[in-house]
Amino acid sequence: MTEQGTWSFTDDRGQSAVADRVPSRVLAYVQAGATLWDYGIRPEGIFGSGHDGAEPDRAKTGTLPLDAVDYRGAGDNLDLDTLLRGRPDLVVAVSYGHGQLYGLDPDTAKHLEERVPVVVIDVGQARTLDRVAERFAELARSLGGATVAAAEGDLRAARERLRAAARTPGGPRVLALSPASQEQAYAGRPWMWPELRVLAELGVGLVSPPEGAGVNWATLDWAEAAALEPRVVLADIRSNAVPLAEIAAPAWEAAGRAARIVPWNPEPLCSPQARARFLGLVADAVDGAAGD
Repeated sequence: MTEQGTWSFTDDRGQSAVADRVPSRVLAYVQAGATLWDYGIRPEGIFGSGHDGAEPDRAKTGTLPLDAVDYRGAGDNLDLDTLLRGRPDLVVAVSYGHGQLYGLDPDTAKHLEERVPVVVIDVGQARTLDRVAERFAELARSLGGATVAAAEGDLRAARERLRAAARTPGGPRVLALSPASQEQAYAGRPWMWPELRVLAELGVGLVSPPEGAGVNWATLDWAEAAALEPRVVLADIRSNAVPLAEIAAPAWEAAGRAARIVPWNPEPLCSPQARARFLGLVADAVDGAAGD
């Protein structure tokens, strides 16, 4: 909110970030920065997590204009001086619970909060994707952003299209995974991922990997993954995952038909247009697999 020239926003830790005026030089975790951009807020800088490298991961940056947004780096490169070099007046971070700023060393995060207002949005498994998206929208509006006029309508249409595709009797089995190596894959446990829960709620037949170790992922060899008989594979396209096209096995075949592959970013952008694009891709694959 803004009153008498003062800006404030209460984040998902219950803490209020306060400034004398609406922040205009936002430094954001890449997922947050790309989401805010879809609302018309251009961050002055972005940073990654320990999974990222010296260059921004294009799977996470959406339509961000990377020639105009300074990528600060990730991991050990994220010291306080590096984070502050663009003179940000607000930092937008994400958390997977407990208020920890994802991608930042706790000591660095502590000193950062002593210098700049920080807003943390909880994107963890306890949240619905709708609630996460709502919080990003509230933050964007407080910063002067707005939803693209057609985006909400596109999202509603994509949801209904996927719901209709998933109604097909004997609909395809859908598996979410992250390729780890030529020997192993991480299969996503559907109810641990907010965006996968949305698919399930719309009727998509998500495959659950066997019970065992791993809260979010089950580690399988490729034969075990193939034995789940997916007809649609949501494949992690982040830079820390091995590209599925480089995996020699399995052939992803069921009854002689190759599975359809949908690119999946497990750190999803939460704007209406980004969500509509993903649901549209899944609808294409589910509809196509049902007709094979």
